[in-house]
Amino acid sequence: MSGVAAAPHPPHRDAVGAKIGMWLFLFTELLLFSGLFLLYAVYRGGYVDDFHFASKNLDLSMGAVNTVILLTSSLTMALSIAAFQRLQRRLAAGLLGLTILCGWMFLVIKYFEWTAKIHHGLYPGSPELATRTPGESVFYGLYFTMTGLHGLHVLAGLVLLGFMLWMVAARPRRKVSAPGLQPASVALLDRDGQPLWTHPVEGAPAEVRLELVYREDEETAAGQFIKLENAGLYWHLVDIVWIFLFPLFYLIS
Repeated sequence: MSGVAAAPHPPHRDAVGAKIGMWLFLFTELLLFSGLFLLYAVYRGGYVDDFHFASKNLDLSMGAVNTVILLTSSLTMALSIAAFQRLQRRLAAGLLGLTILCGWMFLVIKYFEWTAKIHHGLYPGSPELATRTPGESVFYGLYFTMTGLHGLHVLAGLVLLGFMLWMVAARPRRKVSAPGLQPASVALLDRDGQPLWTHPVEGAPAEVRLELVYREDEETAAGQFIKLENAGLYWHLVDIVWIFLFPLFYLIS
């Protein structure tokens, strides 16, 4: 055996830095929704009776079902992260798929709820709202703005979780080649396609193509776990925001 190459250095990963960066991003999201909650509080103080009356036109059952759905999605997200930490990829992928399913169910229910309100003319700038009190117009303006912004965050979260599902479920396999090897030799390649060692074999081609199936090791799992955990933090934020939106719009009547 000849041509032994040194083992490649493991890729640099800063788990603490990645987590801090994610928390800073979530803090900016909290500032955004906190400003909207403050605006809601100001207008509700000025139109107490109008807000209570307008809230009666919202579908409490749909709001309650969506609350249960998002709480369930938080549970499956947390269980998925725990399963992946134990290197149970199949279970983690299944739970992550349930989380994504819950997210789409939330958006579908919200679509039907919005459609019903628009059908009855209860949307900002509608002729129907023009005949009602200013407080009701403000209520529905805030309702569509805040729940719509939250819906966009849910959609962004579903795109992120879809990528995470592909990452978790994908088999760690790829084909690599070893260009530049001496003729009549075979090589064992690392994950970057570099030869770890070569061995002369009579009649071997100048370029050997191998298919590597990587075993699940701590280094690979650690990098993917950081991404999955940060995605889980974002999804929990989406759920927490809805926990505040639900009582503010649906339960004040």
